[in-house]
Amino acid sequence: MFEGPHDVRIRMKAVGICGSDVHYLKTMRCADFIVKEPMVIGHECAGIIEEVGSQVQTLVPGDRVAIEPGISCWRCYHCKLGRYNLCPEMKFFATPPVHGSLANQIVHPADLCFKLPDNVSLEEGAMCEPLSVGVHACRRANIGPETNVLIMGAGPIGLVTMLSARAFGAPRIVVVDVDDHRLSVAKSLGADDIVKVSTNIQDVAEEVKQIHNVMGAGVDVTFDCAGFNKTMTTALNATQPGGKVCLVGMGHSEMTVPLTPAAAREVDVVGIFRYKNTWPLCLEFIKSGKIDVKPLITHRFGFSQKEVEEAFETSARGGNAIKVMFNL
Repeated sequence: MFEGPHDVRIRMKAVGICGSDVHYLKTMRCADFIVKEPMVIGHECAGIIEEVGSQVQTLVPGDRVAIEPGISCWRCYHCKLGRYNLCPEMKFFATPPVHGSLANQIVHPADLCFKLPDNVSLEEGAMCEPLSVGVHACRRANIGPETNVLIMGAGPIGLVTMLSARAFGAPRIVVVDVDDHRLSVAKSLGADDIVKVSTNIQDVAEEVKQIHNVMGAGVDVTFDCAGFNKTMTTALNATQPGGKVCLVGMGHSEMTVPLTPAAAREVDVVGIFRYKNTWPLCLEFIKSGKIDVKPLITHRFGFSQKEVEEAFETSARGGNAIKVMFNL
């Protein structure tokens, strides 16, 4: 039953696999979060309301909803400032010890469930979670029609950041990666240009020249969606004086990068952690056609033991898999 009158019970219908889910399954940890006892994974999700608490007035059984997976305390300093994504008491799906949403049913606060427009599918609803990372990053970096954008990394988060930047009005977007296939996907999804780079840090100076050539203008904002020494070094060097670097990916927990020269050029460095108040905008972008997340869903699996194992193997292998989705 419900934990409270403001909760709803949801039958899960679509759950995507995130890189953090794979980390937990393979290594039993992600960054400083360690799995110490059995835990349900999954946090990119959408479903159908089955039952509502006595005080819920915004939703009824049968409503299709996209689900924001983090429950903040609403009482701490950060929550009161409106930056609830920084809440130290955050209970986030599939972050130890909180269970995730790869289950038949979940109970969740109604205010974190967002009704899907008629022309938005349950799968697209589940994609609001990764898309929210890109939307939050664009807000933090103040992307608009005068902002030329460079994106380091064409994985799932690099791609949703690219789609978000375009929806926010960025006139020119260049995407950088080491992988040909990922770059071709970025191009097909609307990147203005792509640059293939190496993993060798000695190549940064040459690659920055190449980036500047294809951009054809100054780089106003760079999103590092990988988070490695080399990608961050490239980002800091490629961004023009007075520009911004937004660190989105967390490949390394510690990095050695040339901050002093960047500081002397007044390049601002901003970080992001998850997102806040993004679901309504994500749904508006998808509903209006400004963003199409459907091409990001490359593999679909059912919810049997065999298919679950296969799905995680597919996601972990990478290759041509972008977003692996469960249909429950």
